[in-house]
Amino acid sequence: MIKAQNIVKSFDGRTVLNDISVEFLTGRTNLIIGRSGSGKTVLLKSLVGLHEIDEGAIYYDDVCFSTLDFKARKAIRKDVGMIFQGGALLDSSTVVENVKLPLDLFTEQSEEEKLERVNFCLKRVNLDNAHKLYPSELSGGMVKRVAIARAIVLNPRYLFCDEPNSGLDPQTSIVIDNLIRDITEEYSMTTIINTHDMNSVMEIGEKIVFIYEGNKWWEGSKHDILHADNRELNDFVFASAMAKRAKMVEEYEASRGR
Repeated sequence: MIKAQNIVKSFDGRTVLNDISVEFLTGRTNLIIGRSGSGKTVLLKSLVGLHEIDEGAIYYDDVCFSTLDFKARKAIRKDVGMIFQGGALLDSSTVVENVKLPLDLFTEQSEEEKLERVNFCLKRVNLDNAHKLYPSELSGGMVKRVAIARAIVLNPRYLFCDEPNSGLDPQTSIVIDNLIRDITEEYSMTTIINTHDMNSVMEIGEKIVFIYEGNKWWEGSKHDILHADNRELNDFVFASAMAKRAKMVEEYEASRGR
C-alpha cells in the first residue's frame, strides 16, 4: 500500500498539487488520469520521491517515506520498480545487460545468479530470444517489455509506470496493459500507472484517480467511471475517446497511402 496524505506541491509559487489524499491498493492496478498539465505526472514523481513535497506525508505501508533521509530512502527504493515513458533503455547495452543493471547496482549476487534471474524475467515478458539484441533492434512493444523485465528483476513491492503505452499501437498497448496487470497480481505489488489512455482505464482500471487542476477530483473503478456524475471527468473521457478515434483514423489512412 502507498498512501498520500494531504500532500501539497508548488513550483515558483504556483500550486500544482493541492491537498491530495489517496490510498493506492496492493495487488491492484491503480491508475492516475487527467489532462496534460493537471498535475498527474507531478503526483507520480512526488510519490516515488523524484519531487520533494511541500506539505503532507507519503507512506509506503507503515513507513513515512517523506520524512526519511537519503540512506533510509535508498533502502526502500530497492523495493521499487520503475517503467519510464520511453523505456529508458541504455542504447549501448544489450537486452540482458539492461535487465541485469539493477542487480549489478543493488545486489552481491554472482554472475550466474544474476543471469538466472534475468532469464526468468525475460521469459516472464515473452522475450526468450532477444537476449543479445540492442534497443535499436527492438520494436516499441519489445522495448516496453524489456523495461518491464528490468523493473521487476529485483522482485519489487512497488511498481511505478509513467505512460507505459506511449507511442504504441492499440493492440500492443493491450498486451502491455495485460502484462502489467498480471505481474501486479502475481507478485502482489502496489502498482501505480500514470496514463491518459482510456483503453488502459477500461481494461485494467481497478482503482482510478482523476486529477483536475491539481486536485483529486474523482476516484473509483472502471465500472464506475462511465456512470460518474462529474462533468470534468466526463469531458475528459469524451475528449480522450475522440482523440483515440482520430488517431486510429489517421493511422488507417496512412497505412493506405493517403
